[in-house]
Amino acid sequence: MQLNLPAYDFKTTQKEGRTYIFDIFRRRWVKLTPEEWVRQNFVSYLKEEKHFPASLIAVERSLRFNKLDFRADAVVFSTSGKPLLVLECKAPEVKISQKVFDQIVRYNFEFQVDYLIVTNGMVHYCCKIDKVAQTYEFLKEIPDYREINVSI
Repeated sequence: MQLNLPAYDFKTTQKEGRTYIFDIFRRRWVKLTPEEWVRQNFVSYLKEEKHFPASLIAVERSLRFNKLDFRADAVVFSTSGKPLLVLECKAPEVKISQKVFDQIVRYNFEFQVDYLIVTNGMVHYCCKIDKVAQTYEFLKEIPDYREINVSI
């Protein structure tokens, strides 16, 4: 499925009637679901177009909130190891709703990042968090890694 992102080349394979995609971030084959397709395309976009170093992108990062285990689709770190950005991906047919934003905000209680991105591959939202004023601002464009890594 074509997303609202540049096209990237991915390695895929068929096993037992299922399609798998090679995740360069996790360095393994993963089942290709609609959400995984969005995740792979979007982290490739961050790496290729927005200059996020692949070594600083953690795909499916585990976290614990209210004694429950969750996984953020991706967390991007600064060169000093501080979390900078949390990414939440949904399948293209999933509408980006308040519920999706509530999910990523819960994740941010753990990570305390300055940027949140929510995408379904067709629509992308990026928020900059102001921790002091306890507000957020929707950005018109996803910032380049070089901009946000210096601002920490």
